[in-house]
Amino acid sequence: MTKQSSEKAIFAGGCFWCMVEPFDEQPGIEQVVSGYTGGDKPNPTYEEVCTNTTGHREAVEITYNPTIFPYQKLLDIFWQQIDPTDPGGQFHDRGESYKTAIYYTNDEQKSLAEQSKQDLENSGKFSEPIVTDILPAKPFYPAEEQHQDYYKKQSFHYQMYKKGSGRADFIKRNWGKHYSKEELKERLTPIQYHVTQENGTERPFDNEYWRNEEEGVYVDIVSGEPLFSTTDQYDAGCGWPSFTKPLNRNRIAEKLDTSHGMRRVEVRSDEADSHLGHVFDDGPIDKGGMRYCINSAALRFIPKHKLKEEGLEEYLALFE
Repeated sequence: MTKQSSEKAIFAGGCFWCMVEPFDEQPGIEQVVSGYTGGDKPNPTYEEVCTNTTGHREAVEITYNPTIFPYQKLLDIFWQQIDPTDPGGQFHDRGESYKTAIYYTNDEQKSLAEQSKQDLENSGKFSEPIVTDILPAKPFYPAEEQHQDYYKKQSFHYQMYKKGSGRADFIKRNWGKHYSKEELKERLTPIQYHVTQENGTERPFDNEYWRNEEEGVYVDIVSGEPLFSTTDQYDAGCGWPSFTKPLNRNRIAEKLDTSHGMRRVEVRSDEADSHLGHVFDDGPIDKGGMRYCINSAALRFIPKHKLKEEGLEEYLALFE
């Protein structure tokens, strides 16, 4: 192996609460820490950084295995979380501490970051110039404990903040995939359309994947985003594919469903907003106790030997 098993990546993307979730739980990501970097004051506090006088910016330090999840993919995720044309902060957070930056730790990261910035500029996606800084890494200081994994610890407040700040809508508007009903009716089978777009349910014990035993990953039939793995699939006896957890909780949205006179928790894909199924709390206790009961018609299965071909080679690590 020519690369060390773990490397560090440091990104400033405005409020660091919002920069943990997108990277967390990805294959090959070992740790995501919120903190401060870019200034000269050692061990700054949150209150000090917020004064915009320390030179520090809120940032995240990501420890990752580049042989599983390469730096280029981290850059792709980074750009899709920010407004790279804003020189004065991010969304309603203003000032030096909220400005965006990529802090490179070696020459390879610098080269890749500069190329990705140029590619984004050349794409014409934004009419304004791309102003995100690319800077050499300086000492990184972890933030106080209450700021670590904030999206998990304070989930409701975090979602309200991400929405209220304007970040969530900006991401969906600029990076989300949008599909017309006409396009989907042409591309999907009747049952796929009924399930994903009309909140339908396919018949139990009479669907494609309920007893699948081949190793692989399931993606959203509409968008192709990876959602579930056979490493978490089990036979719940219900006649639909069942999983103890999603591949990445950030790609799943859960909503209260009171249809048909019942109170259930609906599961939808975050990117395409496809109806997938429901989640129940009667799953295996030793696996967390949850059962994600998902319609086969909402999924496309990619067997293990085709993951690289489909650009999902990082998920091969699940089967090693």
